[in-house]
Amino acid sequence: MEWLYILMPIAGVKIFWPGLIILGVGVGIIGGFFGMGGAWMVTPGLNILGFPMAFAIGTDIAHMAGKSLIATMRHGKFGNVDYKLGLIMIVGTVGGFEVGAQMVMWLERVGSVEKVVRYIYLVLLFLIAWMVFHDVNKRRQKERAAKAAGKEVDALATGIEWHKTLHKIKIPPMVHLEAAGIYCSAWLPIGVSFLTGWLAGILGIGGGLIRMPALIYLVGCPTHVAVGTDLFEVMISGLYGAASYTFKGRTELVAAIIMLCGASIGAQVGTVATKYIKGYGIRIAFGLAVIGCAVSIAMKMIGSNFKQLNYAMDVASTVLILGLVAGMSLYIFVKMIQGAKQELSTRKPA
Repeated sequence: MEWLYILMPIAGVKIFWPGLIILGVGVGIIGGFFGMGGAWMVTPGLNILGFPMAFAIGTDIAHMAGKSLIATMRHGKFGNVDYKLGLIMIVGTVGGFEVGAQMVMWLERVGSVEKVVRYIYLVLLFLIAWMVFHDVNKRRQKERAAKAAGKEVDALATGIEWHKTLHKIKIPPMVHLEAAGIYCSAWLPIGVSFLTGWLAGILGIGGGLIRMPALIYLVGCPTHVAVGTDLFEVMISGLYGAASYTFKGRTELVAAIIMLCGASIGAQVGTVATKYIKGYGIRIAFGLAVIGCAVSIAMKMIGSNFKQLNYAMDVASTVLILGLVAGMSLYIFVKMIQGAKQELSTRKPA
């Protein structure tokens, strides 16, 4: 089965190339749908396939920029991108990213990058999953209470409403974000983008893993606007990040190109799917995907700590991450087809 493996010339490792294709196409669909570039799956996925962590981060960021550009263009046509908000967030993203990238270089020198990055990933994934499902639960409680009172809950209302408290902070300059329907201090999106940029530099996730939920729960964006605006920001931070990691010699361009070819097609599918799956449908699917990704990382960590389980955990985590990407992509694709058929049927004359 030697033909199924290809040598990565910069990283110096042999990689299961069908896994790169599955990651590229699947993550393109997932990234276009969730608005996160899908990089939160790619970095651990590349690491599980055999890339050293620093190369997994750099390669992930390189392929992310081009894919996010394609998805952003599609979301822009649907009116899902708040360009003003995205441009404001660049200020914090660039600064935070460089701080995170320098931390990775330091961790690599002291030999702790693998362990530290995996632990941060694990904690962050479970925290995001809790936040999403806590929000869904609180939203359902509001719906039940409103139904009992003979009323209806606002379609744009969320379960978690942290953004309402943050909007009370009136530190100048104040900005009006028309596409998102928000009026807030400019320092709110700048602060959020610095935090997500810092995590992007450390984890190679473009910041999207926390930026999309942060835009919803902290800034107050509607879900579909958060998706499109996040992809716009991922595109910009990805271009900067790709240049930064390539300069540091931690980008495997062969793998990035293989994944980008598939991702450019998948991103189109995922973006169109957001037209038919709105609001909490996106959030629930996102939460389930995050849990699956966290479990795969935990399995990889178990294998590294217990040598007798190392091979079994490696195989199981690889199957899980690739199966998760493939399964979630299929779900999104099927929902898109169903939505498109329903839309076409309603357009037919009686």
